[in-house]
Amino acid sequence: MASTALSWSPSPLLHKTFTGITNDPSGASPKRAPVALVVAQKKAKKTRKVILKEDVEKLGKKGQLLDVKAGYYRNFLFPMGMAQIVTPILLKEMRVEEERIEAEKKRVKEEAQQLALIFETVGAFKVKRKGGKGKQIFGTVTSQDLVDIIKAQLQRDVDKRMISLPEIRETGEYIAELKLHPEVTARVRVNVYAN
Repeated sequence: MASTALSWSPSPLLHKTFTGITNDPSGASPKRAPVALVVAQKKAKKTRKVILKEDVEKLGKKGQLLDVKAGYYRNFLFPMGMAQIVTPILLKEMRVEEERIEAEKKRVKEEAQQLALIFETVGAFKVKRKGGKGKQIFGTVTSQDLVDIIKAQLQRDVDKRMISLPEIRETGEYIAELKLHPEVTARVRVNVYAN
């Protein structure tokens, strides 16, 4: 068997690329050739778009769409069942759910406005109390008294925490406010008289 020796010699092309200088055989001054530059790329940030399934302290509230680091999602949020990776189907479901919630809020607000209109057209609610000296009455008129009167006259259930009454210790006409919705408040008149 004949042994073959492998030999390697740099080609002039490699020499040109790495040194950047070419030697012209005619003896003229060396010319600059284009130099190949290798640029290191910045490390890519690895984040995941997730939807929170429940409130997470210092991160966000349930249903919020966030970008979180892949490791945080993989090691904490996913195993604890706190988040889910966003998919187009999930986004569509979220949109449908948001539209449903908005429609429900609108319906509740409209109901509150209709109820406020009913309360304001009724006129005045009459409260009878045992009288004392002059205009004074025994005891006070409370929110619960007004709730009972509304239930008797209009057959409507109203939470007493929604009613704000001034302090009533004398006979006369007073204005009570019923906060039926965060954006809807009904003002009703309350006539207090002694028997």
